[in-house]
Amino acid sequence: MSRRETYETRTEALLQPIAEQNGVEIYDVEYVKEGSGWYLRAYIDKEGGVSIDDCEAVSRALSDALDLEDYIEDAYTLEVSSPGLGRVLKKDRHLDRSIGEEVELKLYRPQEKRREFSGILKGYTADAVVIEEDGQERTFVRKDIALIRLALDL
Repeated sequence: MSRRETYETRTEALLQPIAEQNGVEIYDVEYVKEGSGWYLRAYIDKEGGVSIDDCEAVSRALSDALDLEDYIEDAYTLEVSSPGLGRVLKKDRHLDRSIGEEVELKLYRPQEKRREFSGILKGYTADAVVIEEDGQERTFVRKDIALIRLALDL
């Protein structure tokens, strides 16, 4: 397990009881480097959406727990937020909840001279994702997919 994966896994374990106490669920945890700085991001969600107060309460409690455990060697910025409307669907549980929803899919390499597709998420397996685009089902190999996210309906 990489250092990044270790930090994310340990943080998610610390966050679980905090999320339960605050009536939210963990959507995702990521530890990323952007520019010259490291960011530990916790995305939380709940039915009806999370508020600023939810994010603040979870952030304070998680910050205290991280200070006690002190397992992250780098200096980092902690951010707690909602995954947003155009949320990225990284995990199978995210895909499960999004069956029947409109998604945007971006590929690493073009297929049929396109890298971007959108349609209704019909299903997935360990190896593939199926969307319906303009009435036609299209299957994409998961390792070829750079990003899947909910489509913004503006």
